[in-house]
Amino acid sequence: MAKAAILSYIKRDSFVHELTGTTKLVFFIAWSVASMVTYDTRVLFCMLLFSVVIFKASRIRLRDISFVLGLAAVFLLMNNLFVYLFAPEYGVEIYGSRTVLVSIAGPYTITLQQLFYHLNMTMKVICVVPVALLFIACTNPSEFAASLANIGVSYRIGYSVSLALRYIPDVQREYHNISQAQQARGIDLSGKDKLFTRMKNSVAILLPLILSSLNRIETVSNAMELRGFGKKPKRTWYSLRRMQKKDWFVLAFALAVLVIDLVVTFWDGNRFYNPF
Repeated sequence: MAKAAILSYIKRDSFVHELTGTTKLVFFIAWSVASMVTYDTRVLFCMLLFSVVIFKASRIRLRDISFVLGLAAVFLLMNNLFVYLFAPEYGVEIYGSRTVLVSIAGPYTITLQQLFYHLNMTMKVICVVPVALLFIACTNPSEFAASLANIGVSYRIGYSVSLALRYIPDVQREYHNISQAQQARGIDLSGKDKLFTRMKNSVAILLPLILSSLNRIETVSNAMELRGFGKKPKRTWYSLRRMQKKDWFVLAFALAVLVIDLVVTFWDGNRFYNPF
């Protein structure tokens, strides 16, 4: 059985899929800004609950995006680790108090304030990453390009993004085919060999993959040039859909979330919620 493509459009019959690309793009931008601005745990917790609701409504299964979620979890863990290594007392500086739980060595102690800061930082990522993945998985690349053009982005940029999103599954499929062909020729790419041997054998996949990608890029660019792409400042979009009532409702909800987030966050002049 072929593996599911990573970061590609997954067609489902859901409320999220029925929204226009413009609605989903504006919602994602507003949601990301709201999450990045605030360090209020109460707001982040509410946004986290809404993220779960949005994920359920999209009907996207966890295994469809499990690989990317795993990568995001690794980077989140590394981010927390490096923040603690370089600033083990940053939470103490922010919240103005110090409750030591465990003393490790030298300046490295585990304080309740530092753990609370890391909790907020983790919640911020958890609020944004699933919504970002859902935006990519629930939006057709052509409609995504149309939505970018609809909010004022140059259609050349939008079309480039659309091609990139369409090309990701093709690259994965090409990689899988080349890998199987090389393994049929006796090149072992499993974890049985040493790391250096696997790196050397991976060249047998990467080189043909790069060459085939360059050939495909040249074919696409020639086809676009022959069709006069970029000659006029504007263009129409076949995939552009009209806004409906549910789209306006979602946009109003996104705006309300952003406004409430800003009001609650900066109500006392500080974007850090301090329970200590």
